[in-house]
Amino acid sequence: MNLSSQCRRWAGLCGLVATWVATASAQPEAGNAAGTNGGGYLFVTFKGERTPLSEQIYFGLSQDGRHWEALHGGEPVLTSELGEHGVRDPYLLRAHDGNKFYLLATDLSTHLHPGWTRATHAGSHSLMIWESTDLVHWAAPRLVPVAAADAGCTWAPEAVYDEAAQDYLVFWASTTAADAFAKQRIWAARTKDFRTFGAPFIYIEKPGNVIDADIVREGGKYYRFAKDETFKAITLESSDQLMGPWQEMTQFSLAKMVGYEGPEGFILEPAAGGKPAVWGLWLDHYSQGDGYKLFVTHDLAGGQFAPLGDFRFPFRFRHGFPLAITAAEYQRLQAAYGPKPAREAPAVPR
Repeated sequence: MNLSSQCRRWAGLCGLVATWVATASAQPEAGNAAGTNGGGYLFVTFKGERTPLSEQIYFGLSQDGRHWEALHGGEPVLTSELGEHGVRDPYLLRAHDGNKFYLLATDLSTHLHPGWTRATHAGSHSLMIWESTDLVHWAAPRLVPVAAADAGCTWAPEAVYDEAAQDYLVFWASTTAADAFAKQRIWAARTKDFRTFGAPFIYIEKPGNVIDADIVREGGKYYRFAKDETFKAITLESSDQLMGPWQEMTQFSLAKMVGYEGPEGFILEPAAGGKPAVWGLWLDHYSQGDGYKLFVTHDLAGGQFAPLGDFRFPFRFRHGFPLAITAAEYQRLQAAYGPKPAREAPAVPR
């Protein structure tokens, strides 16, 4: 079938954020982006589970990180004909040298292959990976096995460059048959080229389930968000090194909220003129079907975030990632993809 046809306390902070001009660097730090060149942001996302095309890759574009427009007429820009013929939870990374982009995604279609027990017990062992030098022309996707041999799933991959090891730490959530798929852990593997990966190992082990890890860096320190899948809440930890030890930030102001997932931290406004950076945190309010909500802070180390309601999406963005881009990249994406479809998306067979 051809489916391609188918706050008073935070008033000062909110006022600051409302006046930013979003910009982008050519080489963002540790999986997030600080803006510097008057560009904007590219959001990679998926739409949901209603149709096979909903679980594909969609692009959103923004100049300020809050108000988004759909690219390619709201149709998928990248589609999967491999694995489960569906992809979710995309993550977009600019290579450490700034010369290439890698897009990682979960190989999963819950529309074509329904049932969460199947998805967690007999799902894919692989990541879907695209790469590009300009965000417009994408090489053919590849399905790369990374998970343990007895893994039940390989969900929500992300990556961060490890300065010490001079390679990338790629991490994702998996269950395993070793404990009868009792819980989700965050696993990881190392790579230099996103083609060949080292042996997988357990990166985050908690008493309960943990999924949706996201790592950002500021001031030489790493900050790690994740979803406690047992309590349906977001956690925040910090460390001086990627491999730990990690310390829970008990002061994290959003820790008691429930029903959110897909945390994605990024810099809305870089530090300048003696002022600290303004950080944004997108959280998918999946339990209410509301999609992403935005929270902000000017003190990441303090862990105090405020909700920011002044944002707009052209459709409900699901678990994805906003990458800061340069002005030239912004203009190139606009010219290639929108607002009307610039090219037809490939068919996705059943």
